[in-house]
Amino acid sequence: SITQQMVKQTLVAQADTEAEAAAATADTYERKFNELRYAIAFEERYSKDWILERYLNVSYYGDGAYGIEAAAQHYFSKPAARLTLPEAALLAGVVKNPTQYDPTNNAQASRERRNLVLARMAELNVISRSEARKARKAGLGLRESPTRNGCVGVRGEFFCDYVREYLAQDPRLGRTASQRRRVLTQGGLTIQTTIDPRMQRATDAAVRSHVRPTDQAIGGLAMVEPGTGEVRALSQSRPMGSNRARGQTYLNYVVPEQYGDSNGFQAGSTFKAFVLAAALKQGISLSTRIPSPPQRTMPPDRFTTCDGPYYGDPWSVGNSGSSGTFNLYDGTKNSVNTFFAELEARTGLCDPITLARDMGIAVPESDEVAPFTLGVTDTNPLTMASAYATFAARGSWCEPRPVTEVRDSRGRIVADYEAACEQLLPQPVADAVNDVLAGVQEPGGFGYSQGLVLEQESAAKTGTIQRNKAVWYVGYTPNLAAAAMLAGANSLGHPISLNGQIVNGAYIAEAFGSTYAGPIWGQAMQAVDNVLPDAEFVDPDPTAILGRPAQVPDVTGLSAEDAAVELRDAGFVPTVGSYVDSTLAKGQTASTTPVAGATVGSGSAVTLNVSDGTEEPGRPAEDDEEE
Repeated sequence: SITQQMVKQTLVAQADTEAEAAAATADTYERKFNELRYAIAFEERYSKDWILERYLNVSYYGDGAYGIEAAAQHYFSKPAARLTLPEAALLAGVVKNPTQYDPTNNAQASRERRNLVLARMAELNVISRSEARKARKAGLGLRESPTRNGCVGVRGEFFCDYVREYLAQDPRLGRTASQRRRVLTQGGLTIQTTIDPRMQRATDAAVRSHVRPTDQAIGGLAMVEPGTGEVRALSQSRPMGSNRARGQTYLNYVVPEQYGDSNGFQAGSTFKAFVLAAALKQGISLSTRIPSPPQRTMPPDRFTTCDGPYYGDPWSVGNSGSSGTFNLYDGTKNSVNTFFAELEARTGLCDPITLARDMGIAVPESDEVAPFTLGVTDTNPLTMASAYATFAARGSWCEPRPVTEVRDSRGRIVADYEAACEQLLPQPVADAVNDVLAGVQEPGGFGYSQGLVLEQESAAKTGTIQRNKAVWYVGYTPNLAAAAMLAGANSLGHPISLNGQIVNGAYIAEAFGSTYAGPIWGQAMQAVDNVLPDAEFVDPDPTAILGRPAQVPDVTGLSAEDAAVELRDAGFVPTVGSYVDSTLAKGQTASTTPVAGATVGSGSAVTLNVSDGTEEPGRPAEDDEEE
């Protein structure tokens, strides 16, 4: 029966040893009895439709195709749902003996077998006799597509590929890589993934709208949920397949190399966020002002590493845009290179690089250099989305995962994948990073000027690498992070400059993150904005983060002691100045310097001017204890 065949194929696929594989195929009464026992149990528990679906999904259809969807894609280059009657009958016939009835190697036998299936369907009144006659006259209609796996042509094909590669490295699914791949193909597993179909559709549409498969460029986009690490969507502009003339590839450019075989691309100024976070963690004030000339040369002795002095070459760095003197807000909003060169000299190389590595970015020792802040390390959209999701999750980094659970054919849990998170940054530091990066999405920011604003709060950072070989836009809301990349690449995937290329029918004179990667990010995020739960970033704690613009509270009429408490709670450092002439009672606060309502950086000193209770000119309050 079909149920027994499904049981046999499942037992073969789940065999971890040669002995188990031999037992699953042995021509013995014991093996047949076990299959019958399992088959009865399946038929008592599951419907016939469920069993048939399972059978079709674990069966081998010849020429390396396992499962009905993979077979449809391989032989006819279409999804199984779109198969015609003669095509479906051909695949139904192949299953009995995939070698003998393989249509690519034995067309005549395959055709005869197909016609037998059609005749039987007519005999059982599943189809009419006229339909059967018409189908029998049809040719085989093969339109082969080489199939590396069952992901070709499905929605989210590179998400599917990532899932396969992710699970193929889990020893819980088999002792060896070949065993794990076999059980994934033939084991009848139920795999619960983290994909969100709405987000996958949005990323597919966004990438497709801005980059064509045959362009000398690769567009990529990844979405990750902060606080869980669940991967919601992955898309790239080059579809899966082996036809290079059509822009197809089997390289997955949006995931780490261990899962996609691509080295990735440098991420440019998106790495400035790691230097920013390290600076805030070290206590550097948001209001710190740094002169940032158009060009500066940084001698190696300005930098330190985790092991001590830095022995690299002098670094000459210039700005592509604004120059002047900036605080951390404006230096980041304008992505000023010489500003971040100096900020990195103050933080040292150790803390930013360590933070990036802790967030999953594979920074080799050769990239422990002064230009680290300009993103000299190769990476990918998934890794960058999960890194920035750390800021959205208030400092909690979660390892990205595309799967939550795997069950075997009997419904038993084989492996589950819980969130693996670590608090890498204090919450106030992450809140401050969000506050700074939100400026990119606000008036005056690159994202705002390109129309990339969302309905809810968002933050972002642009990135452009040397010679404009790749541009990035990495942004997030409190509940979704996304990284968009556009990288110049020839048909072999080798990096080339985007400048001078024609992408999506338009000539690129000079590529920047906000103008070319930004629209990919914006289209996808704006498409899903309305399905995201409304959320807001947490304001940075002014008592923990120095330099955040804040208004001096009005403490008029409070005692000096109570006024000092309120000022401390607002993030300021209170001091008591002189007694002043005032109609208020003696000891009450008459005014402050700076005055109430003035905007100054948190951590700034605010002087309390205390009433002496008279109309007379004030005298120094030097005998009072400083608050």
